[in-house]
Amino acid sequence: MISKIIAFVRQVMYRMGLIKGIKNLSEHKDIAADEEHYKRIDMWYALYRGYYEEWHKVAYHTINGPQTRRMHTLNMPKIVAEEMARLVFNERCQINISDEGLAENLEGVFKRNSFYKQFQDYLEYNFALGGMVSKTFAAKDRTGATVLRIGFVTADCFLPISWTNGHINEGVFVNQTKKGDKWYTLLEWHQWEGSTYVVTNELYESTTATEIGVKVSLSKLYPDLEEEVRIENLSRPLFVYFKPNIANNFDTQSPLGISIYANALDTMKALDIAFDSFIREFRLGKKRILVPATAVKTVVDPQTGDVHRYFDANDEVYQAFNFTEMENQKPIDISVEIRVEEHAQAIQTLLDILAMQIGFSAGTFTFDGQGVKTATEVVSENSKTFRTKNSHETLVEEGLKELITSIVEVAELYGIFSAPAEYEVNIDFDDSIAEDRDSNADYYLKLKNGGLLSAKTALMRILDYTEEQAEEELKRIAEESRQMTGIDVDLFGMNVSDE
Repeated sequence: MISKIIAFVRQVMYRMGLIKGIKNLSEHKDIAADEEHYKRIDMWYALYRGYYEEWHKVAYHTINGPQTRRMHTLNMPKIVAEEMARLVFNERCQINISDEGLAENLEGVFKRNSFYKQFQDYLEYNFALGGMVSKTFAAKDRTGATVLRIGFVTADCFLPISWTNGHINEGVFVNQTKKGDKWYTLLEWHQWEGSTYVVTNELYESTTATEIGVKVSLSKLYPDLEEEVRIENLSRPLFVYFKPNIANNFDTQSPLGISIYANALDTMKALDIAFDSFIREFRLGKKRILVPATAVKTVVDPQTGDVHRYFDANDEVYQAFNFTEMENQKPIDISVEIRVEEHAQAIQTLLDILAMQIGFSAGTFTFDGQGVKTATEVVSENSKTFRTKNSHETLVEEGLKELITSIVEVAELYGIFSAPAEYEVNIDFDDSIAEDRDSNADYYLKLKNGGLLSAKTALMRILDYTEEQAEEELKRIAEESRQMTGIDVDLFGMNVSDE
């Protein structure tokens, strides 16, 4: 489906004059929608879901002829994406805004949109599929009031049109739905015409999910959606493209990201093969006893006519065999030893290789024979896991700041709320996996008490406050101290003036 959409988008761009030819791009426009990239996304997505037919559909032969079965899998793509997302952004993360009024308004927007939960989920998809997109827009709620909405889409539902220095400026959102026996594809174009930001909506109808079909009226599915919206005075697009902080070694000219396990496919395949062998070791290595074929024959009771067997026909332990010599016609145990330790060691070795390839420290994932466990202990700041976490946080922080800019601009555009001309945004990521908060606080307090650090800087370092937040906090501390003791001493043991 995505390949047909890419081809269609290219045709539309060609007709609009944005592309001089299918392969020749204009100086100001670029099409990053490479069909091969979206095929890779399909593969990453299949692996993330736990079933990729090329790997997991196993063909084999038995006496009954060709057979197929589904390979057992550890589903490591899901595990590594989930773990990386948890380390980078979780419920302990905080978005701090220097202006108190703006902070309250933004918190209201985040709460209304279940932002923290949504962002955690889509960050996991981001690491699995190589990207995600958030977009900000205004909509009417059930009471008719205009409110801000934050939407998210996965990497396979967004096609970039143009970009500058890796930042995507224009793109197309693809949304496919089914109603009755018809498939509908909504293309939402986000483009610039000079300084004017233009959002164009087009709806296409088809009888199959693999075709875009013909253009139809938006009213068929989206009666309240306008065909075109033109917006002035925007500083940036209304969408933000997030991606893992990994260089795209498949296409060095593309702004699109790649999955965190894109370069570890061989290892993940080997892991599934090893785990499948481990599981089947118990099935194929179960106790087996050869018995004479005559022992499993049926005997008819001449009195009642009932059929009797010497052994239970449903008992898989016993296998019938035609012995050639009468003296050998006795049960023989042919059970084999199950190689649990060998399999566990092989799987653990592959897990350590996978961790290294993705950016985790060796030992992050362990196999105990029942499943994969993830290390929960405090991670050293010098560890590979912590360095990788910080690397991904760089792009996440940049994207969140861009998202806040878009929220503020849309809010001002629709008169929902306003923001000061200047404000600071600080993202407090959860570093508790690599540091003890108490030890961290003790460290900076010692520096402050030794005269090597100001109280304001100590607050900024310990609580990740902005400068303005730290100053406000010091004033509150001084006021509380004044009320409790009658002397102007702050929590840090330092006099604070009223100036």
